[in-house]
Amino acid sequence: MNFVTLNNGLKMPQLGFGVWQVEDDQARLAVAKAIEVGYTSIDTAMIYKNEKGVGKAIAESSVSREELFITTKVWNSDQGFENTLYAFDESLERLGLDYVDLYLIHWPTPQFDQYIETYKALEKLYHDGRVKAIGVCNFEIEHLERLLKECEVAPVLNQIECHPYLAQNELKEFCAKHNIFVEAWSPLDQGGEVLQDEVIQRIATSHSKTPAQVVLRWHLQNNTIVIPKSITPSRIEENYNVFDFELTSTELNEINKLNRNRRKGAHPNDMNIR
Repeated sequence: MNFVTLNNGLKMPQLGFGVWQVEDDQARLAVAKAIEVGYTSIDTAMIYKNEKGVGKAIAESSVSREELFITTKVWNSDQGFENTLYAFDESLERLGLDYVDLYLIHWPTPQFDQYIETYKALEKLYHDGRVKAIGVCNFEIEHLERLLKECEVAPVLNQIECHPYLAQNELKEFCAKHNIFVEAWSPLDQGGEVLQDEVIQRIATSHSKTPAQVVLRWHLQNNTIVIPKSITPSRIEENYNVFDFELTSTELNEINKLNRNRRKGAHPNDMNIR
């Protein structure tokens, strides 16, 4: 496992396990398998409705809580200072934990203009020692600039849709300049066209690896934190086995050139659902 050091000094596994669109019972089994394979970073959220399943897998695991890195998120409808504090308590109860390692704002929802107030609640949780780090998801440069100007604690990371067809180069450059890590959700393009790309397939063949492993390796070598999701035991294991090979600079450049700025998820400025 590779670890990165966040801007507050906390170490975080660079490869984690995501449970978006995984039902509660399935999440329990999938997370148990992931921990068995070697994952220690687990990413969930209130809106995924599987925090209880994740919590059960953690409780049943032989790995100590201190060795695990647990992330969850505050949903759009819970934004606002007091609402966020209440939502955090509820997430903690569902997870069955005393603290989480990382707490994130799920979307900026700029139409409602509450993300600064919400982030100040995250700062309180951080100062109170109830979370070890705080950050955001799906924030564009304009949202991050305002956050850095109006709040005290810089986010440790920005979790965004990112894959070879949506490289997010400008946003990555901004985040790097401000010592904010980028964490990729949907890192495999939701198992879509990216994995069928001729360039990815050719590179995979040359390394005797799968296309998914090549894409994950591309993320890792670009200093991106990555959280692939699967409920299939063999795929969970496959996605973890990406530390025994390296892409050449030529291969990295070939993949970098695949960028189409193509999203599968919503643009953050348009995602104002509550």
